Amino acid sequence: MRTEPKGTASGPVAGFLENPIVGMAPWIIFSLLVGPGRFELAVGLALLAAVALIVVSRLVNRGTSWKLLELADVVFFASMAVVGLLASDGTRSWLETYAGEVSNIALAVIAFGSMAVRMPFTLQYAREQVDPSLWHTRGFLRTNYMITGAWGVAFLVAAAAGAYGDLVLHNPNNIWTGWIIQILAIVAALKFTVWYPDVARARAAREAAGEEPGPTNWAGLLLPLAGLLVPIGIAVLIFDNMWWLGVALIVAGSLLTKRLSSES
Repeated sequence: MRTEPKGTASGPVAGFLENPIVGMAPWIIFSLLVGPGRFELAVGLALLAAVALIVVSRLVNRGTSWKLLELADVVFFASMAVVGLLASDGTRSWLETYAGEVSNIALAVIAFGSMAVRMPFTLQYAREQVDPSLWHTRGFLRTNYMITGAWGVAFLVAAAAGAYGDLVLHNPNNIWTGWIIQILAIVAALKFTVWYPDVARARAAREAAGEEPGPTNWAGLLLPLAGLLVPIGIAVLIFDNMWWLGVALIVAGSLLTKRLSSES
C-alpha cells in the first residue's frame, strides 16, 4: 500500500519527480558538460535544472517534503555560478579544469555523509512512495543504504577518472577519463537503483516464507552494462587510435549481451 501526503499528486509524472535519480540530474548534467570553455554553460544548465525540478515538483506534488539533495543542488550550483561571475581569469580557468571533480566529490560527500548520520539521501524520496509501516524495517533501510552507497561510489569513480585525465594525462577531454568511465559509473548506479529493490523484495519474500535465499540474478544488473560495450567500441573506433580495442569491445559486448540475455 502506498500512502501519499495530503495534496500530493499521483501518476507517472509525480512518481518520476519523487525519484532520487531526478534529484541527481543537475549533478550529472554538470559533471558531463563541464570542461575548458564550458564552465558557464555547465553551471547555468545545472542551476536551471535544479530550480526547474524544485518548482515543477512543488506544482505537481503539492505538500511534498523538502529533500536534502534538491537543496544541495541549488546551494552548490548557485554558489558555483557566483564564484564563476566574480572569479579572476586564473580561478575561472581552474574551475573549468577541475569543477567536474569538485562536483563529483561534493556529491560523494553528500551520499556518504547522509549515510553517516543515518539518513541516506534516497530515504527521503523512498518514504513518500511506501506505507509508513515500512519506514523502519531492516529491508527498507538496507535498500536505501545500498543505493545511496552505490551513488557515492559512482561519483568517486567519476571524480578519480576526471582527476587522472586532468592531472596525469593533462587532457580533460580524454575519451576514457572524461567520458566513457564517468558515463559507465553513472549508468551502473542508475541500473543498480532500479535493480536492487527487486532483489531485496525477492529476498524478503523468501525469508518471510521460511525459504533459503536463492541465487542473485546478476544478469539483470549486468545486461545493460554489457550492451553499452558496443557503442563504446564504436566510439573508440571513431575517436581513438586503438582500433583493435574498439573491435574487441564490440565483439565482447555482443557476446556478453547474448549470454546474459539467455540468463535473465
